[in-house]
Amino acid sequence: MDSGAKARLIGALVLVLAALATTGLSVGWIWNKADAVTPVSLPSAGQAPIETISPSLKPSKTPEPEGKVIGTEMVAANTDTMPIMSAAWTNYYEQAGLVGSASIWFTVHKNYDGKKHDWGNVTVFGQLPADIPYTNTAAGLRAAASEAGARAIVDIYTKDAKVLPGTTHKTLSVGGHPGHEIVAQVAINQPGVKETSSTVMIAVIDRGNGTADVSVADIAGSTPAWKDVWRYKVSQIKINQ
Repeated sequence: MDSGAKARLIGALVLVLAALATTGLSVGWIWNKADAVTPVSLPSAGQAPIETISPSLKPSKTPEPEGKVIGTEMVAANTDTMPIMSAAWTNYYEQAGLVGSASIWFTVHKNYDGKKHDWGNVTVFGQLPADIPYTNTAAGLRAAASEAGARAIVDIYTKDAKVLPGTTHKTLSVGGHPGHEIVAQVAINQPGVKETSSTVMIAVIDRGNGTADVSVADIAGSTPAWKDVWRYKVSQIKINQ
């Protein structure tokens, strides 16, 4: 900045400070007004480059899509819907590794450990994650269901969860859309919980545009009737494109 510019800047600041002394305005206002009324010289060629100052505020991350429970339906972020299991099930947080999902919960063992922890059933409805390879073929649906199911078991339980022998596979058709169902038994050994196993059920349904919907249910062994309810609700999934 040249000497003439410095003189003008000092003069402007003196005038602003004098006005502030009379009106009693805040210090923060000084700099706002000085910037507004004082001409600032641009750096001339040959000077050292101006140091880059990192901004104090970083751009916020784009939020992940979320589904919602609206009335009697789980509505995925892609607007596809699946009916809730019944009015006894309540809204819950996402717990199966799906995209844009909605989730519901049913308490089976309330306060099982005396520390306000409940044990129950979970049903989730959403979309197959983009990083799971998917093709609309019988083999592609089966492979996607297997991967989605494995992730769901790890997410609901742990990577050390023990899957018991007897896992079953079958093909589905939901509203004319092909699908694949997997049913697996997971061993339960949780102190205070009177369960020896839970049933994890996975259904992958082709949407007709290269993507797929997924429903996951985790049903306690002592409440087997909910398995048929889940199958019926899966048959009522509506794909909206």
